[in-house]
Amino acid sequence: METVEAAMAEEEAKKSKMRKKGGFRTMPFIFANEVAEKLAVLGFTTNMLMYLTRQLHMPLAKAATTLTNFGGVSAMTPLIGAFLADSLVGRFWTIAAASLIYQVVRIHIHARTHARTPPRRAELTGAFVFAWQGMLLLTVSAAMPVFRPPPCSGAGGAGACEEAAPWQLAVLYAALLLNALGAGGYRPCVVAFGADQFDESEAAERARTWGFFNWYYFCNGASQLVAVTAVVYVQDNVGWGWGLGVPTFCMAVSVVAFVAGYPLYRRLHPSGSPFTRLAQVVVAAVRKRRVPTDADDAAALYENDDMDAPISLYGKLVHTEQLSFFDRAAIVTDGDLTTDTSNGKPSSSPIPKPWRLSTVHRVEELKSLLRMGPIWAAGILVITAYSQQHTFALQQASTMDRRLAPGLSSFQIPAGSMTVFTLLAMLTTLLAYDRVLVPLARRVTGLDRGISYLHRMGVGFAISVAATLVAGFVERHRRESAAAAGTTDAGTSPLSAYWLVPQYALHGMAEAFNSVGHLEFMYDQSPESMRSMATALFWLSISLGSYVSTMLISAVHRWSAGADGSNWLPDNINRGRLDYFYWIVALLQVLNLAYYAICARCYLFKPLQLREVDHDAKPQIELQEKASPLSH
Repeated sequence: METVEAAMAEEEAKKSKMRKKGGFRTMPFIFANEVAEKLAVLGFTTNMLMYLTRQLHMPLAKAATTLTNFGGVSAMTPLIGAFLADSLVGRFWTIAAASLIYQVVRIHIHARTHARTPPRRAELTGAFVFAWQGMLLLTVSAAMPVFRPPPCSGAGGAGACEEAAPWQLAVLYAALLLNALGAGGYRPCVVAFGADQFDESEAAERARTWGFFNWYYFCNGASQLVAVTAVVYVQDNVGWGWGLGVPTFCMAVSVVAFVAGYPLYRRLHPSGSPFTRLAQVVVAAVRKRRVPTDADDAAALYENDDMDAPISLYGKLVHTEQLSFFDRAAIVTDGDLTTDTSNGKPSSSPIPKPWRLSTVHRVEELKSLLRMGPIWAAGILVITAYSQQHTFALQQASTMDRRLAPGLSSFQIPAGSMTVFTLLAMLTTLLAYDRVLVPLARRVTGLDRGISYLHRMGVGFAISVAATLVAGFVERHRRESAAAAGTTDAGTSPLSAYWLVPQYALHGMAEAFNSVGHLEFMYDQSPESMRSMATALFWLSISLGSYVSTMLISAVHRWSAGADGSNWLPDNINRGRLDYFYWIVALLQVLNLAYYAICARCYLFKPLQLREVDHDAKPQIELQEKASPLSH
């Protein structure tokens, strides 16, 4: 008992020290880092379809597949970064150490590229080496003609086009892969690290955490807005060398912004491999699969507050009846406990053998992740629909009349900048949500965040369905306009690109509801010691959504192929049936929405015994009940 009290006292001392740091004063550094990093990444990817089709002469379907695969890999690599952050080095050092390497590698590669000074030796290694090298490699390949095929023959480049050589494509794929690996070191940590700046042991601080998610996404959207306007304009009108060089510079700025806030950050320590703990629960439960359980005797299950203290800083998970098979891992049987004699003397209390016996808290960690699975999976098809903005919707825009003010100005909006309407809608929705909807909803629901994140995600799902349906009808109108004007073979349409604004805006509104709600859900419902992993799972859903898009495009290509070689998604979309493709996606989304409604209705929130701190007294223990979606 004294050991437990000593451990709790030590944890309270650590938290008292951390309370002097963190809070809103760290947000300028974290948000500045996010704005600069996102400006770099979005400036790099937003207009990439145009680069692949116009500079490397890739067929449209191949270019779309390449980008969705790149997006998928970029969203999957955060699992690696999350593992390192949660188990070994912590979230701050996962970002900071790699950021320092950014500077070393930047000088190293810059020196080698210009051959002016001997290269400096990098003594550290990290994920962001890959991102910087990949971004610089693509910048160099865009600036030097040798990395691209010759221009298309004929007047105005309207003749035959030679596709990029295999070695040129290899350079492209290497650059994209290095950037994807670099993303794994940043994406899973920055959101969780920002939320870590608020002390969950204080009710007021917990309430501020949910405001952080809104403002994080707002800054994210603002940086994207600059990327799809200013950076895309440079790419289209100045050159791809400068257009990719600007994002490369912004990546360096993000490093400086993050490191500058070091003295103010709250930095939580890693607590060991979460994968190992989860595996231990599974192995122990399987070993005891024939051991009978008593659902009414949860008190007999093994608990060890001393052992769980490092992974339950703010509170511990209590027993739930769902997924009761895994409760066997916490049943004490002969041979599960041992005494530590490593120092020559037996320990004062028995120690569990981790592959034979787990605590209730560790069992509930696994249960929490399993319960989150169905809700998490529902977000995949939303990304499938959203990813079409950067492929087929971009191709639609490139064929339409993109004059800013038809009849008054000849200035054309770059096709890659059409996503500005998505971002404006997302930013407007986030502001309205935070300043209008939340105060109104709070009066009805009594929740600090206005509505539950499950409701918020559901609204996003419904709006996303509407966006895809609208996209199908607009595409039919665009194609009919091209036929009426006789421009079908030319691959253009006289229809104004402003017809695409509704679908772009609806996607922005859907993202403001669904993505922020999804992030809140993953952060709040994940075990405390696995929050980088939870953020990585959010990115994994994006990865799978991109891959589903790739498979769907490939399947439609195959199923819609005609004897004459035609299909629904040809390079000249005037001769295709892109509207049919959109409606297939919409149908899948309707089914997904029904699935989500069932999962949300049945979801059981994790029950947390929250350690609430009273500064004038001893720590209080409060049971945080989360029995239904309406209570959260």
